[in-house]
Amino acid sequence: MNTKTVRCVDEVDWRTMAAGTLARLAHPTAAASCFLTSAPQVSRFAIGKNNESAQLHAHTPLQGIIDDFAPRGSSWRGIPLVKTCDVPHDALIANCSTSISPVAVLAHLAAHDLSHVVGLHQLIVASAGKLAWPSFTATMRRELHEHPEVWKQIHDTLADEESRLTLRDVVRFRLSCDPEYMRSYTVRAQDQYFEEFMKFSNETFVDAGGFDGDTSEGFATRYPDYRKIFLFEPSTKNMEAAQRRLSAFRDIEFRPIGLSDTAGTLGFNDDGGSASAITRATRSTIDVDTLDAAVPESVSFIKMDLEGWEMNALQGARRHIAEERPKLAIAVYHDSADFRLVHQFVNAFGHDYRCYLRHYTQGWSETIMYFV
Repeated sequence: MNTKTVRCVDEVDWRTMAAGTLARLAHPTAAASCFLTSAPQVSRFAIGKNNESAQLHAHTPLQGIIDDFAPRGSSWRGIPLVKTCDVPHDALIANCSTSISPVAVLAHLAAHDLSHVVGLHQLIVASAGKLAWPSFTATMRRELHEHPEVWKQIHDTLADEESRLTLRDVVRFRLSCDPEYMRSYTVRAQDQYFEEFMKFSNETFVDAGGFDGDTSEGFATRYPDYRKIFLFEPSTKNMEAAQRRLSAFRDIEFRPIGLSDTAGTLGFNDDGGSASAITRATRSTIDVDTLDAAVPESVSFIKMDLEGWEMNALQGARRHIAEERPKLAIAVYHDSADFRLVHQFVNAFGHDYRCYLRHYTQGWSETIMYFV
């Protein structure tokens, strides 16, 4: 379980909440304004390698990006990578971490006596429109503007207060990029998919987006009474790693294809590791099929983390969901709209699922919606 304190609050008016969250961003801070000046005496660094740190460097050149795991002398997109211990104590540091551990980043810098840290959200505000908000922020703002009543329904029908609090915290972070909203969260990938409320027993498990077999291994180890595991992973490299990792386990079928709403061939980015994804690019392709066609036998638990392709794969699993009512664990973090779309899709079957929400990082990634 997460370590955050669960508290009861009144029902949420999503537009009012969004307006209040954004109002906190109205005025630029002095540190952010100083960071964005061209004064040569200011040492500027960032932490986090992503589109946001790249655009910050294009706007105001950085002396380096902090990366303690990179070899000395290496670079990223032409920006030097430096160790934390090499950063001057009076340097200004932009916290561009948004995906996994923006709160832990602050603790790490403080432990090295680096206290002049500026938040990404503060820099964007101070830039007066010259720096763009991350895509997850733009889509979250659009979602709450266009569908406030649907978001209210999702919130009010979640199965427990921890789910509702998680939704509020995650939405506020996605609206603002302010890590203050995530201070009570930890990075806990080891707990992902294995919540107590799922009550696993004698399951036939579909691991859709199996990566290197880490989730299937965790499942088989925790619940050795499982009947069977179907692992779907279209990346050849990932599939080979999964087969090696799971060689000692029984009753696992490895399916080297992707899942979608129809059978066919799709473009695929095969070099993204755990983030390998279906794409419009045609440099490489994969075969895809529907889960309904690929697995004719009954299943009892479906997990999907498909880098944004979850809704397509769910469409191809209609028969399994309609007839067998399997437990579901669906990633909803790749696009803000997926919170709404996945919730609506599954509940349209009329199965009276109990819906839970849990979050496994301090950033925008790894939010899972469960249906039991």
